[in-house]
This record gives sequence, C-alpha cells and structure tokens, in this order.
Amino acid sequence: MSAPVSTSSERGYTQRVRLLSVMILTCVSMLGVGCAFIEHAEIKRMLDQQAQAWNAGDIDAFMVPYWHSPDLTFSSGGKVTRGWQATLDRYRQRYPTREAMGQLGFSDIEVTFPSRKVALVLGRWRLERAEPIGGGFTLVLRKDGPNCPPGNWVIIHDHTSTDAP
Repeated sequence: MSAPVSTSSERGYTQRVRLLSVMILTCVSMLGVGCAFIEHAEIKRMLDQQAQAWNAGDIDAFMVPYWHSPDLTFSSGGKVTRGWQATLDRYRQRYPTREAMGQLGFSDIEVTFPSRKVALVLGRWRLERAEPIGGGFTLVLRKDGPNCPPGNWVIIHDHTSTDAP
C-alpha cells in the first residue's frame, strides 16, 4: 500500500494550523508573564502602602493587608504569635510611640509565585530612628483564600528577623 499523497494546499493548511498553534501558545505564555508582572506590582504597592501607614504612625492601617484570622502566624525573635489581633497587640506593645516606630523602609524585594494564588516575598526592612534597626523578612501571601477579601493579596505568614547589632 502506498502512502497518501498530500497536495500543496493540504501542506499549506497544515503549516498554517501549526503556526496558529504556536502563536496561541506564545500569547498564553505572554499573558502568564503579564499577569505575574501585574501581581508583582500589586504586592509592591501593598508594601509601599504599609510603609506609608507605618510612617504616618498608623499601625491599624499597617495591619490591613494581614489576614484577619486567628490562623495568621507571625514569627520573630524565636516566638510565634498566632492570630490577627495578637499580632496587632504585639506591634502596639513593641512600638508604643512614634519615636519607637521611626521611619520604615523596605528594600531588596523578591517576589515568587509558587502558584497563581500564593506568593512568597523576601526582603529587607529598616527603621530609621534614634537607634536604627533592621533585618530581613519572609512573607507568605494568599489571594482569594478562605476569609480573604476577593481579589486582594493578604499576608498569612510573616517571619521577621533582626540583624545582629
């Protein structure tokens, strides 16, 4: 039995279908990159808003992106604080005055996305005040999870360390 003979018009059609498939896959890939870029910008904007709130002396506004849940975890100084209210109380106790709060700045921000709805943020923080202090942090963020506002990234875990003096 002989192989079927394809005409030039069939070969042209096959080539157009392949080219269209490649174009569609390229567009889908670019959309993924574009979405990651947008999500990265959203997270960076959230951190900028947190720093602005802190620098205005507004710990309540600083806490807005944290998950309003008893399942929020905050690790620092070898201790784990559980829950949004307990984390807010810890911040208020540790930074009772504007002078203690100083001026907050973030740097060296790295954002990765283990999945579409989870982000891992690494960075550095610094408080400029009479006795400056700083360190590193790791945040785990979730988007559209249980008890999370739709469409917003929320911090579900914060691990903050202080540099050695």
